[in-house]
Amino acid sequence: MNQLPLVSVICLSHNQLAYIKQAIASVMKQSYPNIELILVDDGSSDGSKDWIHSFINNKNIQYIDIPQPIGNCSAFNKGFRKSAGKYIIDLAADDILLPERILKGINTFLESSEAGVTYCDVMNIDENGVELGTHFNRNHRGDLAKKVPEGDVYSELIEHYFISPPSIMIKREVLVELEGYDESLSYEDFDFWIRSSRNWNYAFTDEVLVKKRKVTGSLSEQQFNYRSTHQASTLKVCQKIKELNRNREENSALRKRCFYEIKQCIKQGNWSLITGFLKLI
Repeated sequence: MNQLPLVSVICLSHNQLAYIKQAIASVMKQSYPNIELILVDDGSSDGSKDWIHSFINNKNIQYIDIPQPIGNCSAFNKGFRKSAGKYIIDLAADDILLPERILKGINTFLESSEAGVTYCDVMNIDENGVELGTHFNRNHRGDLAKKVPEGDVYSELIEHYFISPPSIMIKREVLVELEGYDESLSYEDFDFWIRSSRNWNYAFTDEVLVKKRKVTGSLSEQQFNYRSTHQASTLKVCQKIKELNRNREENSALRKRCFYEIKQCIKQGNWSLITGFLKLI
């Protein structure tokens, strides 16, 4: 087992007592044997901390107890700095890894040696675990309805979202190069995808290997709330894109993204951000 590369699963929890047991169990049921689990509680107030303290007693789980919420980006970075794995998974405590998730991810990295990040298909579930359908459209045989982007996906990631956040698996050197997540942002995925895909290829595992739970009031849902604070972070990422872009195709993708974000600003009442997106156009 020691010859197999270590995989670090960093499980972030904030008031997710109802789901964290399933998330942890899904890590412990992996078919791949060489895993370290790092559990980070970001200032929970729903009893999660008490349950975690009782559960991890005499178990080989690293635990980081953050007294007051500091946000996903900062909480993940604390876990990452404690990790030692060659590969990293960022697992929200309300999501679930299927048993072959890590093994299949390792295999994709071995098959795609230039990839820094792999991702897979996801089964969306509701708060009760009822399946709502896969992230990518599939036909009646279960085959993908259209080809999924791989390789240099930088421009495509600028233009539109196509990756489900819990589906990614990351080579450690990618996060080292990026110095982890940007702690000035309110959410991490768009920024991580952009910065990582600038210098690293992406590879896709054509299987459903994760269950993503759609929870009312979750961080992903808050993006579309009226006066959402996440749009300010999106503007910061778009400003980074402007600096990272190298050609007309990439600048065209940024313009399309900015027009989309301006529409979102109008819908959500974030009028003050529109000027920033217009400057990028």
